[in-house]
Amino acid sequence: MSAPYIAPTVGDTAWMSSLGGCFVVFDGPDGSGKSTQFRRFADIARATGLEVVEVREPGGTAIGEKVRAILLDPANAEMTTRSEMLLYMASRAQLYEQRIAPAIASGALVLADRFVSSTLAYQGTAGGIDEEEILAVGKVATGNHWPDLTVVFDVDTDVAMKRLSPLLDRMEQKGMDFHARVRSGYLAQAIRWAHRYAVVNASVAPDAVTHGLLDAVATWTAQRLATRSGTHK
Repeated sequence: MSAPYIAPTVGDTAWMSSLGGCFVVFDGPDGSGKSTQFRRFADIARATGLEVVEVREPGGTAIGEKVRAILLDPANAEMTTRSEMLLYMASRAQLYEQRIAPAIASGALVLADRFVSSTLAYQGTAGGIDEEEILAVGKVATGNHWPDLTVVFDVDTDVAMKRLSPLLDRMEQKGMDFHARVRSGYLAQAIRWAHRYAVVNASVAPDAVTHGLLDAVATWTAQRLATRSGTHK
């Protein structure tokens, strides 16, 4: 097991204590480096004393991991986009009810590696399924529960593709144009739901991304607390 990550001069992280009971999603195109930042943020949050529950998509449960294997297997090239979307949602429904909802109720910080935002970008903007259809299915899958915050790690498509392993899974194999549309989809979501999205520049060095991430979540947290106290302008 790797040692917990200690970010250089991260500054005061006392604000993290207010994240208990929150549901935060890390998302972005393949090759954005979000998984590295996910690990770092989880370690920093635990160091402040927070209980952190980590989940990933697709998967995160015994049933979900079986669905994941089907979705990412390159042998399933004939899978339609609509079938793909429904499989992701099935895994998500199991994950939300079995792991996410109980963790939120217990006061833990739930960190998810992908959620409905991924489906909107990959099967919606890039795949051609109407956004409202995806949101309707997502409402059923999650019982109309949505993340408090979705952090999008934005990276130029050329840079992202160079970062990918040569052993690509089925989704990663879809080509440059597809992944450019994915990126556009994430950025469009961040505009539509600006109050619960934050965009972090993921094209820079990992430590700089971490600082950008902490700044973005701290800013969102301050705005959230101000809104609750009635002082937000």
